[in-house]
Amino acid sequence: MMEFFARNRLLTFALGFVVLQVLLAVFAPVVAGHDPFAQVMIERMKGPNATNWLGTDQLGRDVFARILYGYQTSLMTCVTAVGLALVVGGTLGMLAAYYGGWFDRVVMRLMDVLFAFPILLLAIAVIAVLGPNAWSAAIAIAIVYTPIFARLLRGPALVICESEYVLGAKAVGASDARIVFRHLLPNLSSVVLVQTSLLLSAAILVEASLSFLGLGAQPPVPSLGLMLSEGRNFLLLSPWPAIFAGFAILFLSFGFNLLGDALRDTLDPRLRAAS
Repeated sequence: MMEFFARNRLLTFALGFVVLQVLLAVFAPVVAGHDPFAQVMIERMKGPNATNWLGTDQLGRDVFARILYGYQTSLMTCVTAVGLALVVGGTLGMLAAYYGGWFDRVVMRLMDVLFAFPILLLAIAVIAVLGPNAWSAAIAIAIVYTPIFARLLRGPALVICESEYVLGAKAVGASDARIVFRHLLPNLSSVVLVQTSLLLSAAILVEASLSFLGLGAQPPVPSLGLMLSEGRNFLLLSPWPAIFAGFAILFLSFGFNLLGDALRDTLDPRLRAAS
């Protein structure tokens, strides 16, 4: 195990960078040191200092604490969204490849309809129906990313369905569920890992955009996009909340994007052979 991580330094760095941010989110109540909801009006719009490491916002709330709790909001929303998209879209893609025929055509045409809408516009339309909150944002992002997983897994699944071991399993009478979960899914695991990490990176930006527009987590829930939106109104007086919230979004998205690239370079046999 140690030799594997020693050979893949980019993967080690990316994984450590992501794990560090996830741990900060998980242990936010311990690390933050301040209540993210506590308003100290006499301390509002202060710069970074010994008491408030990243300063305070327009209501005197600690920026560092709100960023850590904002990590929680972003990660819970995006992990839920991408997980739902993976389960629904991945299942539809594999079943479309396995059964083919009219089922394949109907499923993929439905995915094409979803692809026809701009990502942010479709997410806003879904939230307009469900109402603005963090869970509506998660469902909206899941709907947006479902066709991506369906298309992504359908392609390699078509190839696997024509392989000898799948045809042999059919010949000996293996059930459809056994073939899908014992032969198709394990051989698609590398594709799933890479795409999940890359889409988590994109989902963080979409969630931040929705929160910035007031369609994600609602005040006073800490949200990175919402902090950026609130901070822009006070850039001349105190730019710190907006600056640090923007960097938090950047680091979180960059970490998952870098992890996805590192996983792709490590798991793709063609790239390993080239190196």
